[in-house]
Amino acid sequence: MLDTRISRRAALMGAGAVAAWLSSPARALMAQAASVEVPGFIDALVAKMTLAEKAGQLSLMASTWGGSTAINPASGSNANFEQQVEEVRKGLLTGVFNGSGTNMCRIMQTAAVKESRLKIPLIFAADIIHGHRTIFPVPVAEAASFEPALAEKTAKAASWEAAAAGIDWTFAPMVDIARDQRWGRTMEGAGEDVHLGNLFAAARVRGFQGASLKATDTMMACAKHFAAYGAAEAGLDYNTVDVSERTLREVYFPPFQSAFDAGALSAMASFNELSGIPATGNEWLMRKVLRDEWGYQGFVVSDYTGDMEMIAHGFAADAREATKLAFMAGVDMSMTSGFYRDHLPDLVEKGEVPMERLDASVRKVLAIKAKLGLFEDPFRRIDEKREAARSRNKTTLALSREMARKSIVLLKNEGDVLPLRKGGQKIAIIGPFAAGQHDLNGPWCVYGDNKLAIDLETGVRNALGKSADITVVEGSEVEAPLPGGIEAAVAAARNADVVLLAIGESERMSGEAQSRTSITVPEPQQALAEAVAATGKPVIVILKNGRALALEGAVKNAPAILVTWFLGSESGNAIADVLFGAYSPSGRLPMSFPREPGQQPFYYAHKPTGRPNPGDDKLEEYKTHYRSIPNSALYPFGHGLTYGRIEYAGLTPQQGSLAWDGEIAFTATITNRGSRAAEEVVQLYIRDRAASITRPVRELKAFRKLALAPGASETVRFVLKRSQLEFIGRDLKPTVEPGLFDVWIAPSAQAEGVHSTFTLTA
Repeated sequence: MLDTRISRRAALMGAGAVAAWLSSPARALMAQAASVEVPGFIDALVAKMTLAEKAGQLSLMASTWGGSTAINPASGSNANFEQQVEEVRKGLLTGVFNGSGTNMCRIMQTAAVKESRLKIPLIFAADIIHGHRTIFPVPVAEAASFEPALAEKTAKAASWEAAAAGIDWTFAPMVDIARDQRWGRTMEGAGEDVHLGNLFAAARVRGFQGASLKATDTMMACAKHFAAYGAAEAGLDYNTVDVSERTLREVYFPPFQSAFDAGALSAMASFNELSGIPATGNEWLMRKVLRDEWGYQGFVVSDYTGDMEMIAHGFAADAREATKLAFMAGVDMSMTSGFYRDHLPDLVEKGEVPMERLDASVRKVLAIKAKLGLFEDPFRRIDEKREAARSRNKTTLALSREMARKSIVLLKNEGDVLPLRKGGQKIAIIGPFAAGQHDLNGPWCVYGDNKLAIDLETGVRNALGKSADITVVEGSEVEAPLPGGIEAAVAAARNADVVLLAIGESERMSGEAQSRTSITVPEPQQALAEAVAATGKPVIVILKNGRALALEGAVKNAPAILVTWFLGSESGNAIADVLFGAYSPSGRLPMSFPREPGQQPFYYAHKPTGRPNPGDDKLEEYKTHYRSIPNSALYPFGHGLTYGRIEYAGLTPQQGSLAWDGEIAFTATITNRGSRAAEEVVQLYIRDRAASITRPVRELKAFRKLALAPGASETVRFVLKRSQLEFIGRDLKPTVEPGLFDVWIAPSAQAEGVHSTFTLTA
């Protein structure tokens, strides 16, 4: 039975516990899990293989069971399931992905281990991004919890369900840093911050992979997309990336390193080019950095037709050259294109690809199949009774609700309009997301069913009971007006005491291939919001979103705003928990909400420039800001309110000194002056005042989540060491220099909180 319990201490310590792990010997032990020992029988097996069979072990295809998986784009393959099974018998496939269930897996695995020449087991993969049958919040929402330990639990639960359905390998976690909210795949990662990204990357890998990859409740993780996919120009999916090596090493590489340190044995090449060379054909990236420098022992798989796309990039002339470029660069396995199967044998025969290179990749793939226990028992994860027993049980659904309510961020609560009373008031739920089993699970969800998820109306009714006075009006569609919709919404608002305005993005507006030119609430919904606000009734905006949004007009000016993301199976219940005070909101923004959409890309850890504006109150001419707004966020990274009233005080020391090989501790007192219990995410930021490479205005280095009863105080203590101050120097290696540093213990990246300084001495 899956144990999803999390202790109160673990929940409250959150990143503190993870940070301790990152600096402990346990990290080194976990890194050993990422080593790949090649069993003796593998070499003998490779020696028996034909070139076609070797190429087959490096060829992964989308499952054709029941037709193409709808979530995948067309690849040009016309194979049906019987043809695919025949390819298995011929040894031309290493595995399939995004198939469906143990029945399919059993048919295909039987063909592999009983009817093929060499009896090599298949590997079954899938996009288990935020749950299998039980759906958890999208990854960026989970990052808003600031509880990596809880994300480890949800990854473990997803693995527990998915492995029971025959899945050995998930294409997750996505660890791309996303600093341009126009990019649709923002929802799949942990946001804009490197430190937060590192913690969640490691947590998710540990959750998916557990203590042993041979267990029947674990899957192999895949860190993606290597590398810098989140830096696509203008936030346009698949677009060009051109960043410095320093930026790669400071921003985009670290979450991958954390994932590999945690034991991830597969990586996925990114679609984008990197400074003129597509990642799929980038030898510097895949061999010199990943293998030679980092010592990575797992294998690299292309993204969907990534090798084929090098032709459109203008990097490869044809399929044969694309195959050679990708394979020689270090991409071990081709996904979907069939290029490796079609062209590797001839490339080896002609001497253009060394047999030693081919054998090394095949040996690696087979060794990892062995590490997954597939040679010992190819059917270890294929059990129909287990699949049925583990699907959407009470334990995983309870965990989904717990993570969902901890992912919700309260941006604004003027006049303490929240929490709402549980009785004695008329409630109007208005908007395209007010009711109905749609847009609940969120993007990139292969196996979930929105019809099984809890919508907002149902959640509110569950909280209030049958006697609740609730009116539900759609008002508008997501991206189109609804005839008579605004009139009906206004009438409902006028007859209500309070309005829940459920607006934002649909599932199809976020995720892969869903980049947006303007990250605003769609115009029909904005018009609905303006009309409802004009009634004068209190409006609580409930945002559904997979990225940061630029809020305008009546949405921005509403007295209360909740960011509810895409929360999965228990969406409505979790939102109701927060609305009616069963849970005090504790989520914090993992990315900055800009003042206007034209600020993108925006992130808190930006450079000051040579002409920083001295403050937000007054815009000075010829300083760094746009014509009408400060160079700051409307709601910054780390921001989020509670139902308490939190005060920061007493930072010590006021000035300190950190010895080169020593440490320095900072403490502050956090007090809840409110009348309700609250959880506060206390964040520690630094700034290096002067360095040989300019440094950001702030950088997150640690955080702790505190539970504070009404009137209670707690002293938090953070310890800094020199290693936490390092940056990538002029020689492109980690360094740090003696000098003066600022330190803040604060509730967000822009809040003053309490401030001090210290000096790093040589």
